[in-house]
Amino acid sequence: MSNLEIIKKLREETSVGILDAKKALEATNNNFEEAKKWIRDRGLSKSAEKSSRVASEGVIGSYIHQNKKIGVLVKVSCETDFVARTDEFNEFAHNLAMQIAGMNPIYVSIDDIPEDELSRLKAEFAKEAEGKPDLIKEKIIEGKINKYAEEFCLLEQAYIKDDKLKIKNLLGEMVSKFGENIKVTEFVLLKI
Repeated sequence: MSNLEIIKKLREETSVGILDAKKALEATNNNFEEAKKWIRDRGLSKSAEKSSRVASEGVIGSYIHQNKKIGVLVKVSCETDFVARTDEFNEFAHNLAMQIAGMNPIYVSIDDIPEDELSRLKAEFAKEAEGKPDLIKEKIIEGKINKYAEEFCLLEQAYIKDDKLKIKNLLGEMVSKFGENIKVTEFVLLKI
């Protein structure tokens, strides 16, 4: 595959511009998979840079399952109505709603877990790790908290359309693509 073909494929899979695709390939010695990871990580750092900016626009994404017994509304915020009106942004909100319907998270992020719930979980996991050295015990508790977050926090979940990608990475890619702060602020899951 020629260098141009690799750049084209990288752009198709990550939605970055030509210069970013070239930079990613240069930074990873033309390793395609590493370049994708580099772009994803860069999207997360850009996301962190933009996180302090006000996201007062956005959309309400929705999903109603075929059996009409599961419905989701999700609020996805961005900085401008220009971005909020794009098909890609609306598709992102819809895909998040499908993710919520399929994976049933309780919280948007790990920061949303109430402190008393976190304390209860840590105590429960500490009992399970009794008898282990303190350093190992701490790692076990941390690992179990992360596993809990992967199941119950939307941003930590594996994306249903690509299980190698977490929702927070997908969000980082959207931030990188649009150059705006984008946040998932809340959701409602209804079931009959």
